[in-house]
Amino acid sequence: MEIDTLWNLGLTAALTLLGWLARAMYEEQRRVQILLNKTREEIAKDYVTKGEVQTDMGRVIDRLERLDEKLDRLMER
Repeated sequence: MEIDTLWNLGLTAALTLLGWLARAMYEEQRRVQILLNKTREEIAKDYVTKGEVQTDMGRVIDRLERLDEKLDRLMER
């Protein structure tokens, strides 16, 4: 075999390996991105916003105030 043929075979093998590695890294990066997006969605389900907490706490406090008024009326009797 001539040196040119060996050189072409070597370059072809090297570029093929490089392309395969690049594709594998791209696929892994894509998989990690999908997992990250799913994680973000899951975290958003577990936490509430400040507004929701304030609304719920307002409702609880209103209920407690009503109970306090009822207890005061019962104590007056």
